[in-house]
Amino acid sequence: MVGFILLPKGRNKIYYMEIISSTYHLPLVLLSIIIAIIDSFAALDLGIRINKAKGFARFIWLFGGAFAMGMGIWSMHFIAMLAFHLSIPVTYNLTWVIVSIIPAIISSGLALHIVSRPSLGTASVILGSLFIATGIVSMHYIGMEAMEMGASIEYNPFLWVLSVIIAFFASLIALYLLFDVSQNPKTPRIWWRKAGSALIMGIAISSMHYTGMAAAKFKPHHHQLSLSGPTFDSTLLAYSIGIGMLIILGMVFISTFIEKRFESQSIESERKFRSVIESANDAIILADSKGAIISWNKGAQFIFGYQDKEVLGKKLQIIIPERFREAHQKGMKRYLSTGEPRVIGKTVELQGLRKDGDEFPIELSLATWQEEGNFYFSSIIRDITERKQAEEKINQMVYRDHLTGLPNRHLLNDRLTQALDQANENKHIIGIMFIDLDRFKFVNDTLGHAVGDHLLIEVAKRIQACVGKMDTVCRQGGDEFIVLLPNTTSEDVTKSAQKIVDLFSHTIVLNEDEMFVTPSIGIALYPSDGRDIETLIKNADTAMYRVKEQGKNSFQFYTPDMNEMVSKKMQLEIGLRKALKRDEFMIHYQPQVDVNSGELIGLEALIRWQHPEWGTISPADFIPLAEETGLIIPIGEWVLYEACLQNKSWQNKGFPPVRIAVNISSRQFQQSNLVGMVSKTLKETGLDSKYLELELTESIIQDSKHAISTMHQLKEMGIHLSIDDFGTGYSSLSYLKTFPIDTLKIDQTFTSNIFTDLKDASLVDTIINMAHNLDLKVIAEGVETLEQLHFLQQRQCNEAQGYFFSRPISAEEMSTVFKEQFLSKIQ
Repeated sequence: MVGFILLPKGRNKIYYMEIISSTYHLPLVLLSIIIAIIDSFAALDLGIRINKAKGFARFIWLFGGAFAMGMGIWSMHFIAMLAFHLSIPVTYNLTWVIVSIIPAIISSGLALHIVSRPSLGTASVILGSLFIATGIVSMHYIGMEAMEMGASIEYNPFLWVLSVIIAFFASLIALYLLFDVSQNPKTPRIWWRKAGSALIMGIAISSMHYTGMAAAKFKPHHHQLSLSGPTFDSTLLAYSIGIGMLIILGMVFISTFIEKRFESQSIESERKFRSVIESANDAIILADSKGAIISWNKGAQFIFGYQDKEVLGKKLQIIIPERFREAHQKGMKRYLSTGEPRVIGKTVELQGLRKDGDEFPIELSLATWQEEGNFYFSSIIRDITERKQAEEKINQMVYRDHLTGLPNRHLLNDRLTQALDQANENKHIIGIMFIDLDRFKFVNDTLGHAVGDHLLIEVAKRIQACVGKMDTVCRQGGDEFIVLLPNTTSEDVTKSAQKIVDLFSHTIVLNEDEMFVTPSIGIALYPSDGRDIETLIKNADTAMYRVKEQGKNSFQFYTPDMNEMVSKKMQLEIGLRKALKRDEFMIHYQPQVDVNSGELIGLEALIRWQHPEWGTISPADFIPLAEETGLIIPIGEWVLYEACLQNKSWQNKGFPPVRIAVNISSRQFQQSNLVGMVSKTLKETGLDSKYLELELTESIIQDSKHAISTMHQLKEMGIHLSIDDFGTGYSSLSYLKTFPIDTLKIDQTFTSNIFTDLKDASLVDTIINMAHNLDLKVIAEGVETLEQLHFLQQRQCNEAQGYFFSRPISAEEMSTVFKEQFLSKIQ
């Protein structure tokens, strides 16, 4: 029989009994098992938290988890001890009780540390299980030693070993379950897995305890035992410890719950942040302090061509051109060692490298942050290829000539400004060449603007081939080019100019058409010819015009006296523009007669300019300027109208009707409204078209397609057409049989030399014969002597005009001539 004696409170003496009986308080047994299971569940949650935590947070969770889990195991053990009742009084040594807690906490910490590692090797599991089992066994048997009673404890070797084995396997099972749950927190139905795992772990831990208790045998002492400690109500203490432990575990659950909520919010925020990153068109790349890529969004995939699995863990050098990689590495090392942010926080333009090896321009915004003592870098990278192309296009539009690709005047001004600053500082010479193409307008007008554009492109290439790499060739506009030669000498400028002239001595072939243009080059030097942009270009332009005046196809340096001539030309142009409004023009008429009959058959209308200050200005001085400025068009229309009106006036007065000849310039002939303008003039003046003759130069009819159409329209109107100054042009004679021409006018240079130059006489004879064979009439200009008239009569020339008959006279004088019948002097 087992006997049990309860002593009144305060008694401190017990007496030996022969038999020591023991019982378990079932509610406390159940409480100990429940605490073991709940503690196991908490341990599973703690394993998940520790596995996710990093840095100092990991340490806090590990320390707190070890304490909570260890206290849970110890409380299960101590409650189970208190549930065990002996028939003799029992008290506990507080020191040994506290000591028993230490192995439980250490073994719990060890278990949580092992399961929080990335992998769980067999050897580490077995070794860990041994240490944990040792801790649990130590806790149990140290707790047993804390019992103070009138008996000694002996252990059944078999059951003792069995308890150790159970502790080992319980530790082994706990480690695997803890690791499985902590590594797979998002597994479906994880709560049920955790509950099942906690149940297994709790029962395993409880089994070890109760097996160890079963191994104990209590032998009574043969003497009276005096208990030094106070007696207590073991049941009440057990419940108190259980409640306290449940509170601690409750706090653990609350902490993990809060942590889960924060984690959930963090995950949600991260998910939103990730969605933003993934939806970005820019590449967003995260890298660690070693330059290894840890995050790679879809924008990066699109821009660089790599999938995330191809680059994660690899160095950033994979997207950096090889020539920049060393500088990139040095920059990272410098920042990590000094913290000096040279690029951090700024936006810079660099070159990127795609998977296919293509380089492209990128814009990089770089930032960094520190986490748990480690540096990380975030890069936002934008492909700026389209922007660069747009900038280049804008640059071409703003700073480049759209036709030739040469710098325009804006870019020239920028470069010339820089060159002037350097030349002023270093005492260097700057050369400016102003180039204008001779005869380009003729090519443009006759062959069309498309051909003219191709010609300008070829000219630009030739000029560039004649200058150095540091020189700038600019297209100023039209057929004008400017060459900037910094840090040069007058000798080098001369060589470059001569090289350009020589290169243009060769014809240019475009679409199998052979063309010939020459350059007129004016040169100004800094500082002798000007110290600013405007002055240098103006003086070079002035020198170029001097070349034009002296025969073209050459070059000349600027001299101060050139400005006086330019000033006169500018004044002449200003006066010319005002002359029409001020009625300063007048028309003189020169008779044209039949060389055989002496009959007056026509008049040539010749313009004269009577300036109120400068007096009479020769057509040779202002007609070329009118051609150059385009004023020849309104002036020509005025001459045609006044001549037709005057001729009609003479007819109205009863004078014999004659043809009036009016010169048409090349610029007038190229006007699309020429036929309409002539028709309108005849209509408004009332002159019959058969009394109007239009004199055309050879250069006008070289654009055969336009010329044929226009001339046929004029001819259909009944207008007489003649070729003026025949023999002085360069065109083919084939047009004589193609165009509807009535008359050839022999230039006065041939007529005046027929008795002094046999070649001129032969040319006049040949022109007359050729014209008659083509059924054309011939009129000779510049007849000044009777001998010249006889020569023309003998060669059967049809008509003549010149000072022998009359100088050009005013309309009033011409009216008098009509009256006096001055032709009687040749009869």
